[in-house]
Amino acid sequence: MQAFVKTVGQAVVIPDDSINTDILLPKQFLKNILKTGFGQHLFYDWRYLSDGAPNPDFVLNHPEHAGATILITGENFGSGSSREHAVWALTDYGFRVVIAGSFSDIFYMNATKNGLLPIVLPAADRQQLRQIGPDESLIVDLPAQTVTYQNHHYHFEINPQWKEKFIRGEDDIDVTLKYADAITAYEQQRPQFN
Repeated sequence: MQAFVKTVGQAVVIPDDSINTDILLPKQFLKNILKTGFGQHLFYDWRYLSDGAPNPDFVLNHPEHAGATILITGENFGSGSSREHAVWALTDYGFRVVIAGSFSDIFYMNATKNGLLPIVLPAADRQQLRQIGPDESLIVDLPAQTVTYQNHHYHFEINPQWKEKFIRGEDDIDVTLKYADAITAYEQQRPQFN
């Protein structure tokens, strides 16, 4: 997992509530078991017209939002099926942070395990952040647990263990591997059964 300490990035606003995993990545794109290649299908039904051409009205297709790394959205983000692929689509597209009013529990955990920082902020804070222009940046400082826009600082909460994993760039496998010697020693002292 890529370490996350502080990022300065362009934000894009998709203010809808209840953006579910079917909207993030429709089921026909779940054939790949790798974590790459999904970004091109992110928001597929919103991003493309029925003939496959880019939808000129959808914000991710606007040239001024190319390269956005922070998504600002509504309530209940990531609801629906528990597909981890939805997180992979967001990260493969280039998002590092999603700021929402709330997240589905399963999506939130999938995000934390795959290097996508989920930030919960109240509606009033998100309303101010939605004013961001395409030539402006947000600063997300994980150690300080703040999102900064212009001269405004918005504090967010995060579980201390998840925070440390992000800062160190460690996923659950990395944490387990820290105990590889102890695991090996335990396995060697166990009786062998044939």
